[in-house]
Amino acid sequence: MPNSAPGRLRGGAPEAGRLPPRDDGPFVEAAWLYYHDGLNQTEIAERMQISRASVVNYLAEARSRGWVRVHLDSDVFRGHRLAAELCAAYGLAEAQVVPDDPVDPAGTGRVTRAAADWLPRLLAPGDRLGVSWGATVYQMAQQVPQFPVPDLTVIQLLGSRPAALGFAPEACTAMLAQRLGGQCINLHVPLILSDKGLRDALCAEPVVQAQLEALATCNKTVLACGTCDAEAHVVRSGILDPEGIAAYRAQGAEGVICARLIDAEGRPVITEVESRMIGVSLDQMRDKDMALLVAAGPGRARPARAALRGGFVTHLTTSTSIAKELLEMTP
Repeated sequence: MPNSAPGRLRGGAPEAGRLPPRDDGPFVEAAWLYYHDGLNQTEIAERMQISRASVVNYLAEARSRGWVRVHLDSDVFRGHRLAAELCAAYGLAEAQVVPDDPVDPAGTGRVTRAAADWLPRLLAPGDRLGVSWGATVYQMAQQVPQFPVPDLTVIQLLGSRPAALGFAPEACTAMLAQRLGGQCINLHVPLILSDKGLRDALCAEPVVQAQLEALATCNKTVLACGTCDAEAHVVRSGILDPEGIAAYRAQGAEGVICARLIDAEGRPVITEVESRMIGVSLDQMRDKDMALLVAAGPGRARPARAALRGGFVTHLTTSTSIAKELLEMTP
């Protein structure tokens, strides 16, 4: 990262287990000289009368403590030629195209980081943000900066699903609410019940009914669109089995939005668990003021295209390789 890379310093009491305040000075001073004054590491070493290796360690410590956040302005990615072509081809309001990582071409880190930096700029006071789930959304949520949005409400879009995957729906929602300073509304019910009658009875409970009414009021969403293969999130979390997803794929299923399957045109592919599921409907996911799709990882071009064609997306963050695949397909 160049010496002139933008950064942000933020103070505050050190967390438990960290060095006492009197020891923070060298880390703050080194970070200030590097990120605000534009000095290089050799110049900082001379100014502070320490070794260059110490400067490197101080800067690394300042970043690990969360005092410094370095980012590229999202305008860089939105100005990419492929971003303009995606907007024209698919009728998007805006798109970001992030360079593929040469070390890890199948990695998702660059895309989720770019989406995390962009999301706060897409929100306004009073917005009601609906949050999908999955590894991509969870990874993005972890990287969103502390950026309070006045009067923001962050809403879980589907019920919970016990799974040892580390990215439950309530975790994605709560993390985004905390980082964006918003009120959090979790949907405190299972995603899938054992029978439709039990599902309907639970939905009729006043507290659950109020939560379902809240998710219907979202004017903005952040989502991913999963694959329909044997490694799909809906398979790994036990919603469908490999044989089941293969059968639905044979019926035309190409993507998964909030545990609901869609075909290549974004139309519903009804599964046998739908009548027992509690969460946002596909109709409720369409036609939002802003809907940010984060498309990252192997095999995500076709699901992303299905979501784009189905009217679930207004804004897109993706990688160069996926952008090229999307443009090679018939929009």
